[in-house]
Amino acid sequence: MSPGFAGTSPAAAYTGEVGRVRKTEAVVLRSFRFSEADRVLHLYTHERGRIGAIAKGVRKTKSRFGGRLEPFSHVEILLHEGSGELHTVTGVSLVDAHRPTREDSYRLSVGLVGAEAMLRLFVEEERNERAFEALTRFLTVVDATPAGLRGQAALDPVALAFQLKLLWLSGYVPHLESCVECGGVEGLVGYLAKAGGAVCSPCAPDETVFLSPDGFRGVLGLIWSPLADVRGLELGERAVRDALAVIVSSYEFHGGFRLRTLAV
Repeated sequence: MSPGFAGTSPAAAYTGEVGRVRKTEAVVLRSFRFSEADRVLHLYTHERGRIGAIAKGVRKTKSRFGGRLEPFSHVEILLHEGSGELHTVTGVSLVDAHRPTREDSYRLSVGLVGAEAMLRLFVEEERNERAFEALTRFLTVVDATPAGLRGQAALDPVALAFQLKLLWLSGYVPHLESCVECGGVEGLVGYLAKAGGAVCSPCAPDETVFLSPDGFRGVLGLIWSPLADVRGLELGERAVRDALAVIVSSYEFHGGFRLRTLAV
């Protein structure tokens, strides 16, 4: 980590909190242009959870920290809390740029799935250390993905596993070992989002997402395997599509949304 902060004095970099200035680790999930030279950032922070911030003058060629606030960048950041909804960035120190994720088209697509999932599932300014750690671990694993892979990022095992783990952290983990209606463990046929788990054939209503046996095994493997290990799971096309169906139905029922990055 850099010993100081671009955009502020070295003394301020170590104060933790000066007046209404706070220091925290953060990952840039999204940024977009604002006015002639500024950018608005969606950040997920270690101390505060999801927040919005504005980086003033960051698009100027002489900006001292513009290059440190690209999407996926893991930074230590100084934020001034104003009276509005957006904090103001006053200093940035780079922890990990995650350049490999941005510089390969497939890795970029996988990273965007994870970033959008964080944006939609974690909308409150509320500390969640486990979610922050999961996000940084996800980006590290995406960085290590072999370059030049082809395919649909929505079906990537790391993207699927990360989203399932985020659902778990949000309290919506799918329970697939037994029927949520009758408790039986035999004859499971699908996933029922409104009940949060598997159902057997006699208990399956019309809105059931039907899963193959490989799909059941695949979802459980993706949930409980470390992110770094999921590419080693034996997952066929039906298994990954079933996992995606479980994720999509969970989003639709619990959050009322669909991720644009999951369009297949």
